[in-house]
Order: sequence, then C-alpha cells, then structure tokens
Amino acid sequence: MEDEDALRELVHTFLSESGYTVLEANGPTQAIELDRHHRGPIHLLLSDVVMPGMSGPELAEKLRSLRSEMKMLFMSGYTGDSVVRRGLLKSDARVLQKPFTREALFRFVREALELERTPESDLVCSLGEESPAKSKPFAGK
Repeated sequence: MEDEDALRELVHTFLSESGYTVLEANGPTQAIELDRHHRGPIHLLLSDVVMPGMSGPELAEKLRSLRSEMKMLFMSGYTGDSVVRRGLLKSDARVLQKPFTREALFRFVREALELERTPESDLVCSLGEESPAKSKPFAGK
C-alpha cells in the first residue's frame, strides 16, 4: 500500500538531492497558497491526477492562469487510458505512471523542463490528500 505523505517526501528528497529547489504542498489548497506567496518563478508543477477536492489538472489550470510559463506534469496509479477516458486528463498530458523509479522521475522532469538541472528551477510537488493532522510545512531551499 502506498502512503501519500511518504511518496511526497520521497519525490522531494530525490529532486532536492538532484539539485532542484522543491516547493512542497500536501494538496491543492496548500499549492495555491504557496503559489500566492512564492515570489520567484516556478518552472514545473508535479501533481497527482486524483486528489480530494480538486483534481491535479484542475489545479494546474488554476495555477497556469497565474503562471503561464509553468510546465505541468502528472503522476497517477491509474493507466493513462483510464484517466483520459474518465475525463480527468487530456490525451496529450504528460503522466508518470506509479510506481516509478528514481531514474524515471528524473527523466520525466528533465524532459518536461527541456533544460539541465539547475538549483534555480523551482518545482511544486502537490501530492496526496490534504490532512491538517499529517500536514508538513512547505519545504524548499
């Protein structure tokens, strides 16, 4: 069984150790709040597709209206076909299938950014359910 907090923390660790600056949110509400307060660029949103209250694609559209340059990537335990058929994603959306390896995550992020890893590349990871009792504060360099 996959624990969402554990996955979010693992992705944060992998990307941080690789030189990315990661702005971490435990769900859509926290990601929107983080977006409002972060003054620098955010190059990439990496979000789960299915989340309570707002889907990853809905979150992406809301954030993209404020940051048109931000790239959008999604992760899902569902097959790509099933999330498209259910209307959760457009057929051209980039989806990383769970479970995934560290190498697959790195490749996925690098391809989306279309640039080399740099410490200035801020990423927002919005994964899992919002749970105030288990909430972890925003983290970043």
